[in-house]
Amino acid sequence: MASKIFDNITELPNKEIQQRAASLIGFTKRFERIHFNLRLLLDPEGLKKWSMKHHGSALPILASLTDRYPLVILEGDAGTGKTASAEAIADQIARELKKDGYFIKLSTRVRGEGLHGQMAQLVNDAFERLKTESKEGIAFLLIDEADAIATTRSTNQMHQEEKAAVNTLIQKIDDLRSLKGRAVVMLSTNRLHFLDEAIVRRAAVIMTFERPSDEERRELLEQDLAGVKLTKKELEELVQLTGPQENNGLGYSFSDLRLRFLPEAIAQAYPNQPLTAALLKSTLQQMQPSPAIK
Repeated sequence: MASKIFDNITELPNKEIQQRAASLIGFTKRFERIHFNLRLLLDPEGLKKWSMKHHGSALPILASLTDRYPLVILEGDAGTGKTASAEAIADQIARELKKDGYFIKLSTRVRGEGLHGQMAQLVNDAFERLKTESKEGIAFLLIDEADAIATTRSTNQMHQEEKAAVNTLIQKIDDLRSLKGRAVVMLSTNRLHFLDEAIVRRAAVIMTFERPSDEERRELLEQDLAGVKLTKKELEELVQLTGPQENNGLGYSFSDLRLRFLPEAIAQAYPNQPLTAALLKSTLQQMQPSPAIK
């Protein structure tokens, strides 16, 4: 049963993940924001050595730092890079700590078929696999669309089956502290306010993913359209046309650009003409950015 609830289980460090991370716009900035917080959670021995070197003893605060819950919440609109960043962060941390490990992505199938006790059992199975994979190194569990199983228990419409799953999830997150930095849970959601308050309080890090800025859209277009003959002025016009000021306050997401806009432009050009600024602009005139999820 447990094998059916994972989309994939990837060994770390992983060359393909590292290569994908190189194309992530803004990843370095995001990684810097989460990097040292994760190091505090995952490298208790390194933290102790730092304290002994600089302060001559293990500072009392270290106990509180390493006793935090190994939970990271990634929140933001769909298409802003949460899932891709999660695996890239896991791979980079494994490399820095010089540890082998696993990145485990939980499937939405964990919701089960609504049978009594099934969802809670599937959550339990997922965490048992996480503990198993962390025995020899470090393991990361990504729960994508986390609001599907971590919904707040305060709503009257919540079924007992769903409450039991949330209770199990909280208990399993609590239990991970005993692994002393060998396992981390990452929750990805575009509806943070739907997550149960007890889960949000436990997060060591909450990182918000915004839609790309002008600078980030420019970098993506320059990177993905290298070889297309565009003047600086034409590129800048594309940056503006995909920004919030031209789209009722909502700019294009990363996936809007890479999975909708550019493929559509290529589809119109192929096989008889090259990509041009005029074609790219006319493609945008037929599109709108994906709506924000409220």
